[in-house]
Amino acid sequence: MALEYLKRGKPDAERAKDDAKTKAVVEATLKDIELRGDAAVRDLSAKFDNYSPASFKLSKTEINDLISSLSDRELADIKFAQEQVRNFAQAQRNSMLDIEVETLPGVILGHKNIPVQSVGCYVPGGKFPMVASAHMSIVTATVAGVPRIVACTPPFNGKPNAAVIAAMHLGGAHEIHVMGGIQAVGAMAIGTETTEPVHMLVGPGNAFVAEAKRQLFGRVGIDLFAGPTETMVIADDTVDGELCATDLLGQAEHGYNSPAVLLTNSRKLAEDTLCEIDRLLKILPTADTASVSWADYGEVILCDTYEEMLSTADDIASEHVQVMTNRDDWFLEHMTCYGALFLGARTNVSNGDKVIGTNHTLPTKKAGRYTGGLWVGKFLKTHSYQKIMTDEAATLVGEYGSRLCMLEGFVGHAEQCNVRVRRYGGINIPYGEGAPHRDVKK
Repeated sequence: MALEYLKRGKPDAERAKDDAKTKAVVEATLKDIELRGDAAVRDLSAKFDNYSPASFKLSKTEINDLISSLSDRELADIKFAQEQVRNFAQAQRNSMLDIEVETLPGVILGHKNIPVQSVGCYVPGGKFPMVASAHMSIVTATVAGVPRIVACTPPFNGKPNAAVIAAMHLGGAHEIHVMGGIQAVGAMAIGTETTEPVHMLVGPGNAFVAEAKRQLFGRVGIDLFAGPTETMVIADDTVDGELCATDLLGQAEHGYNSPAVLLTNSRKLAEDTLCEIDRLLKILPTADTASVSWADYGEVILCDTYEEMLSTADDIASEHVQVMTNRDDWFLEHMTCYGALFLGARTNVSNGDKVIGTNHTLPTKKAGRYTGGLWVGKFLKTHSYQKIMTDEAATLVGEYGSRLCMLEGFVGHAEQCNVRVRRYGGINIPYGEGAPHRDVKK
């Protein structure tokens, strides 16, 4: 049967209009930062965050004072979460090996994994202080060996948030700036009088931050397009409406444009979930935000089969996918387009967001079709190298290279090969011709 929508969100055309408005605002703001530097950053911070300190960069004393304001329990919790993230990132790093192989006698090829030399880590915090985002970007960059890590986060209620700053410092940030939004990622990527530009931007953010990263890509590298959070629940009648509703609203509270989708092959579960969402929105303290996201971006889709749920899920390519069915491992085996999977009723997206150790900076807006989330490998560049150790190898490869260059019409390229064949093989090749064919068997 065709998919049946028991609830739909905003039409795609309306979402596209919102995106166009965001794009225009970001473009103008980035131009202003490029033209006016620190003055533009200060004006934007005063306008949007009501924050204009003597210096946006925190001193060591300011950092230590903020950390000391936290309780022992709060610090211990931050350190526990960072240990989980660090352990998994280190296991990932250990799987990435430099290699060197002899592909022909005397021909050595290899690659090295080299850290990006400077990274700007954005940690959201305007509505909620995103302590966990500091772990995900800064700790992971530290494990990768990035030598300069710049961290930015907006003020929270008019001042730096102590828990976020502690997480940044303990995670390994070398510079900490209290700046938010477009001005933060713009300053880190473009540079200002007081902020040296970085080579790469990472970290999640709202629609404006995500669009700023998109527009800055090319000037700097980025991790991925990580905009407003998305969540999907794939469930059958092995779970109930309360569990599904809780998992959907748990992510919808992030902002006013956070898609939350239920895919199910159970009409009863779909209807129970809708009822539970109505009930929970009456008691959820963040209902003012979550209810808007659910009204505009929430969807409940009734499917006929598990195969139809799988196909629909891969088409939507949601950032977070909570799977609660009687065949969770089947979804793990067959799903191809998503940010991260959360398998079984015992786990949930909040585990991944906050503490379990996998990274929570994940692809949104269907980017899961072509990229995974942030991980230690994003901070590493794999660079190849080659060397030829013998005259015989230089002659052999040079002869093949000469002929292949001439096949394409690249005479100058061919001469790079020919001069080695003449010098190391003693073979006379007229200038501008390819190497002779010798002992080539069809």
